[in-house]
Amino acid sequence: MIVVTRAVPGDLDAAADVLAEAFLDDPVTSAIVGGADHDRLARMRHLFVAFLRLAIADGTVDVARRAGDPQVLGAAIWEAPDASGGLLRLARQLPSFWRAFGLGGLRRGVGAKAAIDRYRPRRPHWYLQEIGVAAAARGQGVGGLLLAARLADVDAADAPAYLESSTARNRRLYLRHGFAETMLLTGVAGEPMAMWRAPRSEREAAARDGETTTPPGEAGAGRRPSARRV
Repeated sequence: MIVVTRAVPGDLDAAADVLAEAFLDDPVTSAIVGGADHDRLARMRHLFVAFLRLAIADGTVDVARRAGDPQVLGAAIWEAPDASGGLLRLARQLPSFWRAFGLGGLRRGVGAKAAIDRYRPRRPHWYLQEIGVAAAARGQGVGGLLLAARLADVDAADAPAYLESSTARNRRLYLRHGFAETMLLTGVAGEPMAMWRAPRSEREAAARDGETTTPPGEAGAGRRPSARRV
């Protein structure tokens, strides 16, 4: 049986390994990290170490593993509606970002972040920043279990959720979990699809009325660029 729990600091390294492997060929993240193929996995790992340090401290990282087995099979990084994205907080992770990007890549990453942030809804929402499953565990429902675990809390708070998806395969998973496609992120490498999941009360009301929920129509400030592979 696969169980999903909140990540603790001791999960950081294993979760970073899983995410680096999962995103190695992702069109959006690969374009942002750039560089030669031979060292991309190591640089991806530095990137996810930085993201995970921040999110584990916030309690917004979920990890999946088999019951009784310490091996991490999948990880998901979320950002809460009230998350702090202060520059000082991000600056503390600068050594990891530098190892991931180098000087040229840092400029590229900042540009990608700005491009993606233009599409973030202004309405407060839960943001699925990253989700990935180890290659050996794919096809076993791990990604769906990771999504369902956090979305249960999102629904309990009657909150919306948002993500960007870089592949059609991933989008099918998100559609099954209540997300709807909104628009392609033109101007972003790989042109990922923005996807919105309305609060539970709005989805239930729309279902009663035989309608669909309306995605937020206005873009707004966000925090970190993302793409996902599950």
